Amino acid sequence: MGGGGRRGGRPTLEMVAARAGVGRGTVSRVVNGAPHVSPQARAAVEQAIAELGYVPNRAARALAADRTDTIALVIPEPETRLSAEPFFLDIVRGVSAELGHTDIQLLLMLIRTPQERRRLAQHLEARRVDGVLLVSVHEDAPLPGLLQRLGVPTVLGGRRSEREWMSYVDADNVGGARSATEHLLGRGRRTVATITGPLDMYAARCRLDGYLQAMGAAGRGADESLVARGDFTEEGGRAAMRELLERHPGVDAVFAASDVMASGALHVLREAGRRVPDDVALIGFDDSMVARHSAPPLTSVRQPTEEMGRTMTRTLLEELDARTAVRRHVVLSTDLVVREST
Repeated sequence: MGGGGRRGGRPTLEMVAARAGVGRGTVSRVVNGAPHVSPQARAAVEQAIAELGYVPNRAARALAADRTDTIALVIPEPETRLSAEPFFLDIVRGVSAELGHTDIQLLLMLIRTPQERRRLAQHLEARRVDGVLLVSVHEDAPLPGLLQRLGVPTVLGGRRSEREWMSYVDADNVGGARSATEHLLGRGRRTVATITGPLDMYAARCRLDGYLQAMGAAGRGADESLVARGDFTEEGGRAAMRELLERHPGVDAVFAASDVMASGALHVLREAGRRVPDDVALIGFDDSMVARHSAPPLTSVRQPTEEMGRTMTRTLLEELDARTAVRRHVVLSTDLVVREST
């Protein structure tokens, strides 16, 4: 929709964008004094504003535009997890990188309380964003249903179940966990345990399934006492590792469903006088900086988290441009990165 077709009336933001030869998002950033605008683009916009006599008006701008040129990255987790887990930072990095060559702005929203969820609903009802990227999805999470009711284009990072119908980008969690467990068994380890993530998350259940598949294929069967529940936090990893040592003092291998939990397990093993990998081999999941900077460095399943962020963003932008409700399901491969902990 070009501003040039509008005769008379007050100049619109789109007219300014057309006159300056830039996108609407760039004009918006200049008008609002936001950073990340080149001097050339800023000068062109300011000249176009002067020539057209444009006066910024939010209501007029909303009426003139079909899009806000803004998408929201919604993370329903406390800021403590956001800062402690490299997964979220890598997602943000991937999303930002994919938006870097567009005029789309990114709004980061942490949703921790019902009040914040209501505020998000108001934001969406007012059409202040064009679409949503939603990560860290729990099975009974209310946000996907809210986004569906409001008709907001959405791409999930991960999925709620194998029946997920919303667009999503996920990693091969089952295959990654299976390869990690097979690696431990292949090293001749006899008592191979696992620390799960929260089992109301599909990713955590898939990582447990991969572990159980590998154990079953090796003729080990399903020993529930070798499975300790965690929550993707370092303290959860510590508590689960203490539990495993109480149940199986001779445990000689552990697959933790995240690097952060593996880091917690490593501390407990060290406190208990267990050497890694001599006494206990240890594997994490994510291949984050936590794995690389541990002592010893952790073997870990690499999931391409930054690429997940990029792919989620690309998928959402394609859906917005095509104005279609076609759902896209993307699963990215994982790889085992072997380091000193095994």
